[in-house]
Amino acid sequence: MNKKQSDKHTLGSWVRRFLMEHLPDDRNLSRNTQQSYRDALRLLIVFAASLLHKKADELRVADIDADLVRAFLRYLEEKRGCTISTRNQRLAAIHAMATFIGQRSPEDLGWSAQLRAVEFKRSTHLPVGYLDKREIDALLAVPDQSTRIGYRDHVLLLFLYNSGARADEAAQLEIGDLTLRSDGTSTLSSVRLKGKGNKVRLCPLWASTVLALRELTRGREDHERVFLSRAAEPLTRFGVHDIVTRHARAAATSVPEMQKKKIVPHTIRHTTATHLLRAGVDINTIRAWLGHVSLDTTNIYAETDLDMKAKALGMCEQNQPPGRKRWRDNPDLLTFLAQL
Repeated sequence: MNKKQSDKHTLGSWVRRFLMEHLPDDRNLSRNTQQSYRDALRLLIVFAASLLHKKADELRVADIDADLVRAFLRYLEEKRGCTISTRNQRLAAIHAMATFIGQRSPEDLGWSAQLRAVEFKRSTHLPVGYLDKREIDALLAVPDQSTRIGYRDHVLLLFLYNSGARADEAAQLEIGDLTLRSDGTSTLSSVRLKGKGNKVRLCPLWASTVLALRELTRGREDHERVFLSRAAEPLTRFGVHDIVTRHARAAATSVPEMQKKKIVPHTIRHTTATHLLRAGVDINTIRAWLGHVSLDTTNIYAETDLDMKAKALGMCEQNQPPGRKRWRDNPDLLTFLAQL
């Protein structure tokens, strides 16, 4: 077997092509997703090398069989303490690599199918966390707008709530991505957000957000980032996370219910979606607003809101006088629910 044929069956050469060519060029995945896939495959390679008593660069494609992958997933949960969600994310990376190899190496199609047959683990569906109107108002009121940093924090929180942007999307936002109308035309002010896979979407901006962003960015160039640190450096997604969690802790002193919630930038994103849904915005518009690829992702918010309505119905039921027919026995129930 010559060197070229040998390399074709060496796992390292495929992993290198997968990470350095396929993910950024063919799939156009975000940097964070690329890093997640890289970390998953690094863990797999270290685990396989240890289990098979081989050096990492000696591993071959056939060494990573379905049984080894299942053992790796058990290791993630039992030894590393990973959640089911993290376990499934690691498996998604392995599936993607197996698909990549199978499409380019016909002799490995059977191997690819066996790895892709390793199933994701079902997890308990947790309700989406979000803030009600009183809670989001309390959060927005925390920053001291009389200071430069306090004003920046307030604008950041307002922007996250208006747009439903992810932390990284807010951190990467440039002034040139903003269209802030002030001419009284019917054209809405908007922001251009670059989401996962570098997909671009437009979100409308409220008048209050426009005024705040205009003041924050006054006199600055289009190529500059909107949200800057104390040292006038671009905020990172970790900086955005810190601002949200810090002000959430402060808001919880005036709204005790917030102490029971884990409030991070994604909580505000969930809040945006839930409030849009309650305002009557259709689910497809919300999907485009948030940049979801699949409508199934957006439907989580519809399910959450339905749970809230069901709880309200249950509370009403408890107040019914004794002997009255229970609402769930009502033949017109479906008609009633359709009106909610």
